[in-house]
Amino acid sequence: MQLELRHLRVFLAVADQGSANLAGEALFRAQSAVSRSIHKLESELGVKLFERRARGMLLTEYGRALQLRARRVQKEIQCARSDLAALAPGGTVRNAPVFAMLMHERRVRAFIALTEQHHMPSVAESLSITQPAVSMAVRQMEEGIGIPLFERTARGMLPTPAGAALALRLKRALAEIRNAVADIAALRGITEGTVTVGALPLSRTRLLPESIASVIARYPGLRIATMEGSFEALAAALRAGDVDFILGALRPPDYASDLRGDSLADDSLGIICREGHPWARRKRIEDADLALARWVLSRSKTPNRTLFERALLARGLPCPDVVVETSDLAVLRGVLMNSDLLTAISSRQLSYELSAGLMKLLPIKLAETHRVIGITRRTDSVESPGAKILMDEIARRCPSVLTDAAD
Repeated sequence: MQLELRHLRVFLAVADQGSANLAGEALFRAQSAVSRSIHKLESELGVKLFERRARGMLLTEYGRALQLRARRVQKEIQCARSDLAALAPGGTVRNAPVFAMLMHERRVRAFIALTEQHHMPSVAESLSITQPAVSMAVRQMEEGIGIPLFERTARGMLPTPAGAALALRLKRALAEIRNAVADIAALRGITEGTVTVGALPLSRTRLLPESIASVIARYPGLRIATMEGSFEALAAALRAGDVDFILGALRPPDYASDLRGDSLADDSLGIICREGHPWARRKRIEDADLALARWVLSRSKTPNRTLFERALLARGLPCPDVVVETSDLAVLRGVLMNSDLLTAISSRQLSYELSAGLMKLLPIKLAETHRVIGITRRTDSVESPGAKILMDEIARRCPSVLTDAAD
């Protein structure tokens, strides 16, 4: 369900003015049109947003929940105008329909999809609309704002800086609308909606899968999706509202002011080999041996690789002799099991193999690789009920799951 921006605009006016008549005057619309918008929202959500009284219309509990999200939608739209004005020649943009929350939701979606797919026929197919409809949505957006939002190139239609800035704000606005629907369902005792988690490698083996399994067993109406990638890619998705939170190694507090991290546990790298490795039974391994070792490691400049190389440097050792580079855990696992290569990785990522006796954690401490595992979210975010439930479950399970994995 996606509520229309224009109906939310009317809803906010009624909430502010206290009556459909006064809201109509403020919006230069007939009272009957205002009433139809409110009725449309109430029908879609299945709840009453206002109490109709002789002295006016008062927000219900559901109305107050929608108002919180609608204000956040309105703020994103206002920020979009400011962002585009800063990029426009002369520092101003026109009062386009999109800034007044008068753009149809389908046209907004077509614009966003084109900034991602760069190809009108692909957008039309993905949204089940015609290509002329996509073209019209873009043309109306550009003409209304008065600045180019796309650059027509041989690689397709690429968003200009203004187009990318507008798409970011509109995606965040649509995310708030989705969360509004979930908020109201939760007030009715129904936990539903989709939670999307940015999953970094440290979380994928046990913590996140076990937390997800527990949550969906208790809340069958909830849907959970994961997105994998580098922290930078997931942070971009988080900022755009495509991801609810990121689980994995935290970045330093000064990484970005618009993101905050909540710590759950400490972690460090360990050196791991297969059970039958010549070093598997050793009680002590000298630095001189490490200098001669051959490795399967993640790619250059990834966080794990950088931490490990710094740890070797701190011991006065040369850079590792990397025979295989991979960031795919399945490939790394297969190479380790079938060779005498070593790897440097969190033991939590190979907890099943270690507990089953298939692999061995060597007695080498890498204190220089200490880091913190936690949840990263936007500083100004208000999570959906489903996201809060999953984060709470992760925090509850984290101490026991991670302690077991590290032992």
